[in-house]
Amino acid sequence: MEASVRENSAVLPQPYDSDPKRFGKVALVHDYLMQDGGAERVLGELQKMFPDAPTYTLLYDRDHAQARNRQIIPSIMDRWPGARRFYQWYMPLMPMAVEHMDFSGYDLVISSSSSFAKGIIVPPETRHVCYCHTPTRFLWQERIGYINDLRQPRFLRLMLPPLLHRLRLWDRLAAERPSHLLTNSATSRERIRRYYNRDAHVIFPPVEISRVQVGTAPGKFWLAGGRLVGYKRFDLVVKAFAKLRLPLKIFGVGPEYRKLKSLAAPETEFLGYVTDEKKKELYTQAIGYLYPQIEDFGITAVEAMAAGRPVIAYGKGGGAETVIDGVTGKHIQGQAWEDIADAVVRFKAEDYDGSKIRRRAEEFSEENFRQQFLRYLDFVT
Repeated sequence: MEASVRENSAVLPQPYDSDPKRFGKVALVHDYLMQDGGAERVLGELQKMFPDAPTYTLLYDRDHAQARNRQIIPSIMDRWPGARRFYQWYMPLMPMAVEHMDFSGYDLVISSSSSFAKGIIVPPETRHVCYCHTPTRFLWQERIGYINDLRQPRFLRLMLPPLLHRLRLWDRLAAERPSHLLTNSATSRERIRRYYNRDAHVIFPPVEISRVQVGTAPGKFWLAGGRLVGYKRFDLVVKAFAKLRLPLKIFGVGPEYRKLKSLAAPETEFLGYVTDEKKKELYTQAIGYLYPQIEDFGITAVEAMAAGRPVIAYGKGGGAETVIDGVTGKHIQGQAWEDIADAVVRFKAEDYDGSKIRRRAEEFSEENFRQQFLRYLDFVT
Protein backbone atom coordinates (compact mmCIF):
# COMPACT_ATOMS: atom_id res chain seq x y z
CA MET A 1 0.00 0.00 0.00
CA GLU A 2 2.79 2.43 0.88
CA ALA A 3 4.37 2.05 -2.54
CA SER A 4 1.08 2.81 -4.28
CA VAL A 5 0.49 5.89 -2.16
CA ARG A 6 3.92 7.21 -3.05
CA GLU A 7 3.29 6.88 -6.76
CA ASN A 8 2.72 10.21 -8.48
CA SER A 9 -0.18 9.21 -10.73
CA ALA A 10 -2.63 11.81 -11.98
CA VAL A 11 -5.36 9.23 -12.65
CA LEU A 12 -6.62 6.67 -10.16
CA PRO A 13 -7.20 3.15 -11.47
CA GLN A 14 -10.79 3.13 -10.18
CA PRO A 15 -13.18 5.38 -8.24
CA TYR A 16 -12.29 5.64 -4.59
CA ASP A 17 -15.09 6.31 -2.13
CA SER A 18 -14.53 7.52 1.39
CA ASP A 19 -16.89 9.08 3.91
CA PRO A 20 -15.19 12.24 5.26
CA LYS A 21 -16.81 11.63 8.65
CA ARG A 22 -14.52 8.68 9.22
CA PHE A 23 -11.68 11.13 9.90
CA GLY A 24 -13.38 12.48 13.01
CA LYS A 25 -13.53 16.17 13.83
CA VAL A 26 -11.70 18.10 11.10
CA ALA A 27 -10.46 21.70 10.83
CA LEU A 28 -9.02 23.48 7.78
CA VAL A 29 -6.37 26.21 7.86
CA HIS A 30 -5.36 28.67 5.12
CA ASP A 31 -2.71 31.41 5.17
CA TYR A 32 -5.04 34.33 4.49
CA LEU A 33 -8.26 34.83 2.59
CA MET A 34 -7.55 38.11 0.83
CA GLN A 35 -8.09 37.22 -2.85
CA ASP A 36 -8.99 34.33 -5.14
CA GLY A 37 -6.24 32.31 -6.75
CA GLY A 38 -4.90 28.80 -7.25
CA ALA A 39 -4.33 28.20 -3.54
CA GLU A 40 -7.88 29.30 -2.80
CA ARG A 41 -9.19 26.79 -5.36
CA VAL A 42 -7.50 24.02 -3.40
CA LEU A 43 -9.08 25.33 -0.22
CA GLY A 44 -12.47 25.45 -1.94
CA GLU A 45 -12.20 21.75 -2.81
CA LEU A 46 -11.21 20.91 0.75
CA GLN A 47 -14.25 22.82 1.99
CA LYS A 48 -16.46 20.76 -0.33
CA MET A 49 -14.86 17.54 0.91
CA PHE A 50 -15.29 18.54 4.56
CA PRO A 51 -18.42 20.73 4.62
CA ASP A 52 -18.67 20.70 8.42
CA ALA A 53 -15.06 21.74 9.01
CA PRO A 54 -14.38 25.35 10.03
CA THR A 55 -11.64 27.25 8.20
CA TYR A 56 -9.04 29.07 10.28
CA THR A 57 -7.06 31.87 8.64
CA LEU A 58 -4.82 34.77 9.56
CA LEU A 59 -6.88 37.44 7.78
CA TYR A 60 -10.25 37.36 6.06
CA ASP A 61 -11.33 39.93 3.47
CA ARG A 62 -15.05 39.25 3.23
CA ASP A 63 -15.43 41.22 -0.03
CA HIS A 64 -12.68 39.60 -2.11
CA ALA A 65 -12.33 35.99 -0.94
CA GLN A 66 -14.32 33.07 -2.33
CA ALA A 67 -14.98 31.47 1.06
CA ARG A 68 -18.21 33.38 1.67
CA ASN A 69 -20.98 31.74 3.69
CA ARG A 70 -18.51 29.33 5.27
CA GLN A 71 -17.54 29.00 8.90
CA ILE A 72 -14.44 31.20 8.82
CA ILE A 73 -12.43 31.78 12.00
CA PRO A 74 -9.87 34.59 11.56
CA SER A 75 -6.89 34.95 13.88
CA ILE A 76 -6.44 37.66 16.48
CA MET A 77 -4.56 39.64 13.81
CA ASP A 78 -7.79 40.16 11.85
CA ARG A 79 -8.93 42.59 14.56
CA TRP A 80 -5.78 44.70 14.56
CA PRO A 81 -5.99 48.22 13.03
CA GLY A 82 -5.36 48.20 9.28
CA ALA A 83 -4.23 44.57 9.27
CA ARG A 84 -6.24 43.58 6.19
CA ARG A 85 -5.20 46.60 4.16
CA PHE A 86 -1.55 46.75 5.21
CA TYR A 87 -0.98 43.11 6.07
CA GLN A 88 2.62 43.15 4.73
CA TRP A 89 3.58 45.40 7.64
CA TYR A 90 2.30 42.81 10.10
CA MET A 91 4.41 40.02 8.59
CA PRO A 92 6.85 39.79 11.56
CA LEU A 93 3.89 39.05 13.85
CA MET A 94 2.24 36.40 11.67
CA PRO A 95 4.13 33.46 13.23
CA MET A 96 2.84 34.50 16.63
CA ALA A 97 -0.73 34.85 15.32
CA VAL A 98 -0.58 31.40 13.70
CA GLU A 99 0.74 29.77 16.85
CA HIS A 100 -2.03 31.43 18.87
CA MET A 101 -4.76 29.43 17.04
CA ASP A 102 -6.38 26.75 19.20
CA PHE A 103 -6.99 23.30 17.68
CA SER A 104 -7.95 21.47 20.85
CA GLY A 105 -10.51 18.72 20.26
CA TYR A 106 -9.76 18.13 16.57
CA ASP A 107 -8.75 14.71 15.24
CA LEU A 108 -7.40 16.00 11.94
CA VAL A 109 -6.21 19.45 10.82
CA ILE A 110 -5.54 20.10 7.12
CA SER A 111 -3.57 23.22 6.27
CA SER A 112 -3.30 24.82 2.83
CA SER A 113 -0.11 26.84 2.96
CA SER A 114 2.40 28.76 0.89
CA SER A 115 3.68 30.72 3.88
CA PHE A 116 2.61 30.67 7.54
CA ALA A 117 -0.27 28.21 8.00
CA LYS A 118 2.02 25.17 8.11
CA GLY A 119 3.40 26.54 11.39
CA ILE A 120 0.25 25.93 13.46
CA ILE A 121 0.71 23.99 16.68
CA VAL A 122 -1.71 21.09 17.18
CA PRO A 123 -2.15 18.78 20.20
CA PRO A 124 0.04 15.64 20.22
CA GLU A 125 -2.92 13.37 19.43
CA THR A 126 -4.03 15.45 16.41
CA ARG A 127 -2.89 14.68 12.87
CA HIS A 128 -1.72 17.67 10.82
CA VAL A 129 -1.62 17.17 7.05
CA CYS A 130 -0.23 20.17 5.15
CA TYR A 131 -0.80 20.81 1.44
CA CYS A 132 2.29 22.96 0.94
CA HIS A 133 1.90 24.80 -2.36
CA THR A 134 5.53 25.95 -2.25
CA PRO A 135 8.16 26.95 0.31
CA THR A 136 7.54 30.56 1.32
CA ARG A 137 8.57 32.44 -1.83
CA PHE A 138 9.74 35.71 -0.34
CA LEU A 139 11.91 33.85 2.21
CA TRP A 140 13.59 31.36 -0.11
CA GLN A 141 13.59 31.16 -3.92
CA GLU A 142 12.51 34.78 -4.51
CA ARG A 143 14.06 36.49 -1.50
CA ILE A 144 16.43 38.77 -3.47
CA GLY A 145 13.79 39.86 -5.96
CA TYR A 146 11.35 40.51 -3.12
CA ILE A 147 13.70 43.05 -1.54
CA ASN A 148 14.68 44.68 -4.83
CA ASP A 149 11.07 45.06 -5.99
CA LEU A 150 9.91 46.85 -2.85
CA ARG A 151 9.13 50.48 -3.55
CA GLN A 152 10.00 51.69 -0.08
CA PRO A 153 12.58 54.10 1.35
CA ARG A 154 16.11 52.72 1.32
CA PHE A 155 16.41 52.58 5.11
CA LEU A 156 13.35 50.31 5.27
CA ARG A 157 14.78 47.97 2.65
CA LEU A 158 18.03 47.81 4.65
CA MET A 159 16.05 46.57 7.65
CA LEU A 160 14.54 43.67 5.71
CA PRO A 161 17.50 41.22 5.39
CA PRO A 162 17.87 40.62 9.16
CA LEU A 163 14.08 40.40 9.53
CA LEU A 164 13.77 37.89 6.70
CA HIS A 165 16.65 35.89 8.20
CA ARG A 166 14.74 35.50 11.47
CA LEU A 167 11.59 34.55 9.59
CA ARG A 168 13.53 31.95 7.61
CA LEU A 169 14.64 30.30 10.84
CA TRP A 170 11.02 30.14 12.02
CA ASP A 171 9.79 28.95 8.61
CA ARG A 172 12.34 26.11 8.53
CA LEU A 173 11.24 24.91 11.97
CA ALA A 174 7.56 25.39 11.10
CA ALA A 175 7.95 22.99 8.15
CA GLU A 176 8.77 20.21 10.64
CA ARG A 177 5.44 20.54 12.46
CA PRO A 178 3.01 18.85 10.02
CA SER A 179 2.68 15.09 10.41
CA HIS A 180 2.56 14.73 6.63
CA LEU A 181 3.35 16.99 3.67
CA LEU A 182 1.58 17.11 0.32
CA THR A 183 2.44 19.41 -2.56
CA ASN A 184 1.24 20.38 -6.03
CA SER A 185 4.05 19.27 -8.38
CA ALA A 186 7.46 17.66 -8.63
CA THR A 187 8.89 21.19 -8.90
CA SER A 188 7.51 22.14 -5.48
CA ARG A 189 8.53 18.75 -4.08
CA GLU A 190 12.14 19.42 -5.01
CA ARG A 191 12.01 22.89 -3.44
CA ILE A 192 10.61 21.39 -0.23
CA ARG A 193 13.49 18.91 -0.17
CA ARG A 194 16.02 21.68 -0.73
CA TYR A 195 14.76 24.22 1.78
CA TYR A 196 12.95 22.09 4.38
CA ASN A 197 14.80 18.77 4.07
CA ARG A 198 11.49 16.90 3.97
CA ASP A 199 9.77 14.78 1.36
CA ALA A 200 6.26 15.52 0.12
CA HIS A 201 3.73 13.44 -1.77
CA VAL A 202 2.52 15.05 -5.01
CA ILE A 203 -1.20 15.49 -5.66
CA PHE A 204 -1.85 17.88 -8.54
CA PRO A 205 -4.25 20.73 -7.65
CA PRO A 206 -7.85 20.77 -8.95
CA VAL A 207 -8.72 22.45 -12.24
CA GLU A 208 -12.31 23.14 -13.37
CA ILE A 209 -12.04 20.99 -16.46
CA SER A 210 -15.77 20.21 -16.74
CA ARG A 211 -16.66 23.88 -17.23
CA VAL A 212 -14.32 24.40 -20.18
CA GLN A 213 -15.69 23.55 -23.63
CA VAL A 214 -13.46 22.15 -26.38
CA GLY A 215 -12.87 24.64 -29.17
CA THR A 216 -13.77 23.27 -32.60
CA ALA A 217 -13.31 26.26 -34.91
CA PRO A 218 -9.84 27.33 -36.09
CA GLY A 219 -8.15 29.72 -33.69
CA LYS A 220 -8.12 33.43 -34.39
CA PHE A 221 -5.34 34.71 -32.12
CA TRP A 222 -2.64 33.64 -29.69
CA LEU A 223 -3.43 33.94 -25.99
CA ALA A 224 -1.55 34.51 -22.73
CA GLY A 225 -2.65 35.77 -19.35
CA GLY A 226 -2.72 35.79 -15.59
CA ARG A 227 -1.50 38.27 -13.03
CA LEU A 228 0.80 40.70 -14.83
CA VAL A 229 3.89 40.45 -12.63
CA GLY A 230 7.55 40.28 -13.56
CA TYR A 231 8.34 36.64 -12.85
CA LYS A 232 5.62 35.43 -15.26
CA ARG A 233 7.70 36.91 -18.12
CA PHE A 234 4.87 38.21 -20.28
CA ASP A 235 7.39 40.75 -21.54
CA LEU A 236 8.96 37.95 -23.59
CA VAL A 237 5.63 37.17 -25.24
CA VAL A 238 4.94 40.83 -25.99
CA LYS A 239 8.42 41.35 -27.48
CA ALA A 240 8.11 38.24 -29.64
CA PHE A 241 4.77 39.35 -31.07
CA ALA A 242 6.02 42.88 -31.60
CA LYS A 243 8.47 41.30 -34.05
CA LEU A 244 6.02 38.80 -35.54
CA ARG A 245 3.14 41.28 -35.88
CA LEU A 246 0.60 38.50 -35.25
CA PRO A 247 -2.66 38.83 -33.28
CA LEU A 248 -2.17 38.34 -29.52
CA LYS A 249 -4.56 38.81 -26.62
CA ILE A 250 -3.40 39.09 -23.00
CA PHE A 251 -5.84 38.92 -20.09
CA GLY A 252 -5.14 39.98 -16.52
CA VAL A 253 -4.07 42.96 -14.47
CA GLY A 254 -1.00 43.74 -12.41
CA PRO A 255 1.97 46.06 -11.87
CA GLU A 256 3.56 45.18 -15.23
CA TYR A 257 0.56 46.42 -17.23
CA ARG A 258 1.99 49.79 -18.35
CA LYS A 259 5.41 48.38 -19.12
CA LEU A 260 3.92 45.63 -21.27
CA LYS A 261 1.71 48.05 -23.18
CA SER A 262 4.75 50.20 -23.98
CA LEU A 263 6.46 47.16 -25.55
CA ALA A 264 3.47 45.96 -27.56
CA ALA A 265 2.69 46.15 -31.25
CA PRO A 266 -0.77 47.29 -32.45
CA GLU A 267 -1.76 43.65 -33.02
CA THR A 268 -1.51 42.95 -29.27
CA GLU A 269 -4.68 43.57 -27.28
CA PHE A 270 -4.73 43.87 -23.47
CA LEU A 271 -8.08 42.72 -22.09
CA GLY A 272 -7.57 43.60 -18.43
CA TYR A 273 -9.60 41.69 -15.87
CA VAL A 274 -11.85 39.04 -17.44
CA THR A 275 -14.47 36.85 -15.80
CA ASP A 276 -14.00 33.08 -15.64
CA GLU A 277 -16.66 32.67 -18.31
CA LYS A 278 -14.93 35.12 -20.65
CA LYS A 279 -11.58 33.44 -20.05
CA LYS A 280 -13.01 30.02 -20.97
CA GLU A 281 -14.41 31.57 -24.17
CA LEU A 282 -10.99 32.98 -25.02
CA TYR A 283 -9.41 29.55 -24.67
CA THR A 284 -11.80 28.06 -27.23
CA GLN A 285 -11.08 30.85 -29.74
CA ALA A 286 -7.29 30.82 -29.42
CA ILE A 287 -4.78 29.29 -31.82
CA GLY A 288 -2.69 28.28 -28.83
CA TYR A 289 -1.69 29.38 -25.35
CA LEU A 290 1.68 30.92 -24.45
CA TYR A 291 3.23 30.04 -21.10
CA PRO A 292 6.76 31.50 -20.72
CA GLN A 293 7.09 31.40 -16.92
CA ILE A 294 8.30 28.96 -14.28
CA GLU A 295 5.38 28.08 -12.00
CA ASP A 296 4.88 25.52 -9.26
CA PHE A 297 2.02 24.03 -11.30
CA GLY A 298 0.21 26.47 -13.61
CA ILE A 299 -3.57 26.29 -13.80
CA THR A 300 -4.09 28.47 -16.89
CA ALA A 301 -2.02 26.13 -19.09
CA VAL A 302 -4.21 23.18 -18.04
CA GLU A 303 -7.38 25.22 -18.64
CA ALA A 304 -6.18 26.00 -22.17
CA MET A 305 -5.56 22.28 -22.75
CA ALA A 306 -9.07 21.56 -21.49
CA ALA A 307 -10.28 23.63 -24.46
CA GLY A 308 -8.21 21.39 -26.74
CA ARG A 309 -5.68 24.11 -27.47
CA PRO A 310 -1.93 23.39 -27.55
CA VAL A 311 0.38 25.22 -25.17
CA ILE A 312 3.84 26.61 -25.91
CA ALA A 313 5.50 26.42 -22.50
CA TYR A 314 8.93 27.02 -21.05
CA GLY A 315 10.28 23.52 -20.41
CA LYS A 316 10.90 23.96 -16.69
CA GLY A 317 8.65 23.99 -13.64
CA GLY A 318 4.97 23.15 -13.81
CA GLY A 319 4.73 23.62 -17.57
CA ALA A 320 7.17 20.77 -18.09
CA GLU A 321 4.98 18.48 -15.97
CA THR A 322 1.57 19.28 -17.43
CA VAL A 323 2.37 19.93 -21.10
CA ILE A 324 3.50 16.85 -23.06
CA ASP A 325 5.99 17.96 -25.67
CA GLY A 326 4.78 17.17 -29.17
CA VAL A 327 1.37 15.94 -27.96
CA THR A 328 -0.34 18.73 -26.04
CA GLY A 329 2.05 21.50 -26.96
CA LYS A 330 5.68 22.47 -27.33
CA HIS A 331 8.44 22.91 -24.75
CA ILE A 332 10.82 25.76 -25.46
CA GLN A 333 14.24 25.30 -23.89
CA GLY A 334 15.24 28.94 -23.56
CA GLN A 335 13.46 31.72 -21.69
CA ALA A 336 13.89 34.42 -24.33
CA TRP A 337 11.58 36.17 -26.78
CA GLU A 338 13.47 34.59 -29.68
CA ASP A 339 12.54 31.10 -28.43
CA ILE A 340 8.87 32.04 -28.28
CA ALA A 341 8.94 33.63 -31.73
CA ASP A 342 10.66 30.58 -33.23
CA ALA A 343 8.07 28.19 -31.71
CA VAL A 344 5.18 30.30 -33.02
CA VAL A 345 6.64 30.52 -36.52
CA ARG A 346 7.15 26.74 -36.64
CA PHE A 347 3.72 25.98 -35.14
CA LYS A 348 1.31 23.88 -37.23
CA ALA A 349 -2.21 23.40 -35.85
CA GLU A 350 -2.62 20.15 -37.79
CA ASP A 351 0.16 18.57 -35.70
CA TYR A 352 -2.13 18.50 -32.65
CA ASP A 353 -5.25 16.53 -31.79
CA GLY A 354 -7.68 18.55 -29.67
CA SER A 355 -9.27 15.43 -28.18
CA LYS A 356 -5.89 14.12 -26.98
CA ILE A 357 -5.07 17.50 -25.48
CA ARG A 358 -8.42 17.49 -23.66
CA ARG A 359 -7.85 13.99 -22.28
CA ARG A 360 -4.53 15.10 -20.82
CA ALA A 361 -6.22 18.05 -19.10
CA GLU A 362 -8.86 15.76 -17.59
CA GLU A 363 -6.12 14.08 -15.56
CA PHE A 364 -6.06 17.25 -13.43
CA SER A 365 -9.80 17.39 -12.72
CA GLU A 366 -11.41 18.30 -9.42
CA GLU A 367 -12.72 14.75 -9.07
CA ASN A 368 -9.24 13.24 -9.40
CA PHE A 369 -7.97 15.66 -6.77
CA ARG A 370 -10.72 14.70 -4.32
CA GLN A 371 -10.24 10.98 -4.79
CA GLN A 372 -6.48 11.11 -4.46
CA PHE A 373 -6.66 13.33 -1.40
CA LEU A 374 -9.13 11.07 0.41
CA ARG A 375 -7.15 8.00 -0.58
CA TYR A 376 -4.02 9.56 0.90
CA LEU A 377 -5.79 10.52 4.13
CA ASP A 378 -7.08 6.97 4.54
CA PHE A 379 -3.53 5.70 4.38
CA VAL A 380 -1.88 8.18 6.78
CA THR A 381 -4.65 8.63 9.40
